[in-house]
Amino acid sequence: MNVHPEIIEKAKKIKLLLTDCDGVLTDTGSYYSQDGEIMKRFSIRDGMGVERLRSLVGIETGIITGENSGIVTSRAAKLKIDEVHLGIKNKVEVLNEIIKRKNLLIDEVAFIGDDTNDIEIMKLAGLSACPADATKFAKEVSDIIVESNGGYGAFRDFAEFLIESKSIK
Repeated sequence: MNVHPEIIEKAKKIKLLLTDCDGVLTDTGSYYSQDGEIMKRFSIRDGMGVERLRSLVGIETGIITGENSGIVTSRAAKLKIDEVHLGIKNKVEVLNEIIKRKNLLIDEVAFIGDDTNDIEIMKLAGLSACPADATKFAKEVSDIIVESNGGYGAFRDFAEFLIESKSIK
């Protein structure tokens, strides 16, 4: 990934990576039966990205999504993500609550999103990214557009960039 040195400096400050779910951790598809939502597709590689962030550089991960899905809760539990916020319409409000509670600066928080409901939080975060297949609206405000599509390693791409940036002198 070829990025401006200013973006690398922003990445070095990150302590918390927050992500949207649908369109970033998933491929935007949801499978429904008569009983409601039954499946979403997640990338195992993205899950490894969560673990590598935690173990290699001490970056915590959280999910802020407008969806209210037990499937997301299950995936977060498997990945040991404690910061999980479902059914959120005002993501900025949740971001402000998190940084206050965790005593973080906004420059220490990154966000990866893919659509119009992510734009305000992307503008505020210390560093923002979006998948390659994000909407044009998300791409316009992103510091980084990663190479992979949502649900196919986009989160992992951003995670690896953050990990690598911590080793650059």
